Amino acid sequence: MKIIEQVRAPNPRRVRIFLAEKGVGIPFEQVDLGKLEHKSAEFEALNPFISVPVLVLDDGIAISETMAICRYFEAVQPDPNLMGSGPLEIAQIEMWARRMELELFYRVAQCFRHNHPAMAALETPQVPEWGEANRPRALKTLEIMDGVLAGREFIAGDRFSVADITALVAIDFMKPARIERPAGLTSLDRWYNEVSARASAAA
Repeated sequence: MKIIEQVRAPNPRRVRIFLAEKGVGIPFEQVDLGKLEHKSAEFEALNPFISVPVLVLDDGIAISETMAICRYFEAVQPDPNLMGSGPLEIAQIEMWARRMELELFYRVAQCFRHNHPAMAALETPQVPEWGEANRPRALKTLEIMDGVLAGREFIAGDRFSVADITALVAIDFMKPARIERPAGLTSLDRWYNEVSARASAAA
């Protein structure tokens, strides 16, 4: 079993944090996106959408997509639980994980992919106007998060979950995407400082 990734990419980091929280050790194999190694026939056979990370099981079955990989390990090793226990908590964590994925992580990624010169060879065509259109949407989500976090410790409730992982990685991804975190979001800042201090954040 191994995970094929690119260590600087944000999606593989989400998986590494998830596994670190669970205490799961697994070998990682690097693929160089800058050298377009993910577009090789060998890699495309594992994931036709040519994205990382990819989990390759011992029998050769490949699982791609970040949350699919996390769900696999959540089922293999349920504790500590990161995706919810019981119908209500599962739904609440899923709701907030989707919001962080679509309204923050995705928005930041579009700014990066369509505006950063280093992405010109990977994002064809780059549409700078689309990248910029996502910037205010990401900032609006941060404001919403600040309001939510004024009333609870973590994104989806009273304990750390996969929603916090996605949000943390998205906010860290704002730096290369050249999005400045607004000042004055005190509850968001409190949460960010706490989750950034977790040992898993360095994974």
